[in-house]
Amino acid sequence: MKTLSENRCFGGMQGVYTHRSAATGTDMTFGLFLPAEAEDGPVPVLWFLSGLTCTHENAMVKAGAQRWAAEMGLALVFPDTSPRGEGVANDAAFDLGQGAGFYVNATQSPWAPQFRMWDYVTEDLPRILFNAFPLDEGAQAITGHSMGGHGALTVAMSFPGRFASVSAFAPICEPCRSDWGRKQFTAYLGADEALWAPHDATALMRRYGFDGPMLIDQGTADQFLDLLRPEALAGAMAERRQGGSFRMQKGYDHSYFFISTFMEDHIAFHASALHG
Repeated sequence: MKTLSENRCFGGMQGVYTHRSAATGTDMTFGLFLPAEAEDGPVPVLWFLSGLTCTHENAMVKAGAQRWAAEMGLALVFPDTSPRGEGVANDAAFDLGQGAGFYVNATQSPWAPQFRMWDYVTEDLPRILFNAFPLDEGAQAITGHSMGGHGALTVAMSFPGRFASVSAFAPICEPCRSDWGRKQFTAYLGADEALWAPHDATALMRRYGFDGPMLIDQGTADQFLDLLRPEALAGAMAERRQGGSFRMQKGYDHSYFFISTFMEDHIAFHASALHG
């Protein structure tokens, strides 16, 4: 692992690091914020999975999360959204290829050798983090935005007991029935839709639910609302009688202005679960 930068931030340290990934076979970059409490021992950790076109940097710079994480004693992990670099498959469209890994393990050509973001965020990067930094592996929570909200929800429901809480900002809620999902799942996973269901938050909610607190914020003025399908997940939560809060925030869109507005709420929500 190589340190690219470390900057003092709200009494803690915001670092950016790169490492060779066993999952993707490429160099991967991630951001990690450690609060001051990490100087004395392992701290709880909140994962932030980013959306389409983003790198590790977008949420790290724009979400305003470090201030609240520092106050509440949480570490923040900001992974990248896909493998990158020379020889990595790509597409001219913004919603496929580099920057659009969709947190799945691709099985189809040309994506299969490197687009293994499910393994990266659930196995490879955790192994690096918990070996190298003072993080409490038994106190994890996860959140994300848009494609990353989809990733946060599907990962949380697929690993019972790993995460104390899950939240999402404007997540892609039902990718199996949306153009933000069907296109990418066909490309990455093939045409058999039975293989898509394990990566659909609405389907996972109906089948498993989440054994912990959930918080979802969705803006009513989101320009991608029809692609996100929040009504599908909200309906599945109601059918299952899943505990949680699904909030429609009047007038907010899909941007980081929306995320930064409600970031304090989300970090306080996770801090309560992690410290409680």
